[in-house]
Amino acid sequence: MIGEDIVCKREEEVRYRIGTFAGMNHVTIKTLRYYDEIGLLEPAYVETESGYRYYTSAQLPILHQILALRDMGLALEEIKKILKEQGEISIESILKRKRAEILKEIARKTEILSRIDTLLNGERDVLRYTVVIKSLPEVIVASMRQVIDSYNDLFEVAPQMGVEMEKLGCECLEPSYCFNLYHDGGYKAENVDVEICESVTEKKEDTDQIKFKLIPHVESAACVLHQGPYDELPKAYAAAIKFVEENGYEMIGPPRESFIDGVWNKDCVEDWLTEIQIPIKKLTL
Repeated sequence: MIGEDIVCKREEEVRYRIGTFAGMNHVTIKTLRYYDEIGLLEPAYVETESGYRYYTSAQLPILHQILALRDMGLALEEIKKILKEQGEISIESILKRKRAEILKEIARKTEILSRIDTLLNGERDVLRYTVVIKSLPEVIVASMRQVIDSYNDLFEVAPQMGVEMEKLGCECLEPSYCFNLYHDGGYKAENVDVEICESVTEKKEDTDQIKFKLIPHVESAACVLHQGPYDELPKAYAAAIKFVEENGYEMIGPPRESFIDGVWNKDCVEDWLTEIQIPIKKLTL
């Protein structure tokens, strides 16, 4: 009758067995059981005698939210926290952190693509010189800095340094880390300002020729190996510098020439092994 209160009878909510509920949402039964186990999405009802799990239509939006957040790469514990707290600040902070992680990963993948493109260009020296980014350790070094007439003078200066270190009772670090630092800021054919460094276990008293110092840790360095005579080292430098320029880095310190194998342990010059190490950091936009 018009004017009388209309009473709507609420029908009993439909329950879906776990297999049906899983099929409706394109997830596995194993997934739903795991969500129940970790307290992420528990069944609405569990039959006492049979142990059958039942879900309701009211749980569909919750499961969809879980699946959507999972597709975004959020961990189940993060999703659990979001569903439990339902606080805008909590959700926003978690999503912002995830966004930052994704952007970082995109940058890393973009850098890898750039390296692949460089190799695919087919330039012989680029294919020969593969650049690797790695950190350089903090080391105590015995160093000798001189301005030499040419790079050939190193074959005389380096042995002299070894004699002086022996007189001082220096003990070299193992594995050996011997490298040259060049302070001219660029290639020079003559009057080369070079600092020869040999890693040691402890500092000794400085002399007129030998100085001891701590060289700090380098977070990132573009490193490339060169096998062969030293007069071909410019090719390795060119490959390393090209990598730095094309991948959004800048040099933050003088390059190092780290001598791994050389005249002291290899008879053939083709077996000499040197690593160019250039300290770098990412350019900020």
